Amino acid sequence: QVQLVESGGGQVQPGGSLRLSCRVSGITFSNTAMTWVRRAPGKGLEWNSSINKSGDEVAYAGTVKGRFTISRDNTKSALFLQRDNLRPEDTAVSSCARPKISSKWPHSTRYDYSYEGQGTQVTVSS
Repeated sequence: QVQLVESGGGQVQPGGSLRLSCRVSGITFSNTAMTWVRRAPGKGLEWNSSINKSGDEVAYAGTVKGRFTISRDNTKSALFLQRDNLRPEDTAVSSCARPKISSKWPHSTRYDYSYEGQGTQVTVSS
């Protein structure tokens, strides 16, 4: 059974930082690229970032580039997203997702994911 479990969300003031984590089980983590996505209130799925299976190639959406940093630890089957300089528009439920084998790098469309976690709420407000 594939499980993706996120943690690290919370409430933070504009300009603040959070580090999200995603623990993965049920798949060979080191053999798959991974992504972070989010759903803001009243909006659809938005891709944030992807990392390839070895961790040496990353990609970011323009809305988060320069503020978010994706990383992974294959020894712990863990994915991370460091989120700095947060803005109110970053308020959303953030989830990690495993791309379909057939999807193309950087796995940025809403049709690209075979598994997604339940998500962790991130709220940015003063």
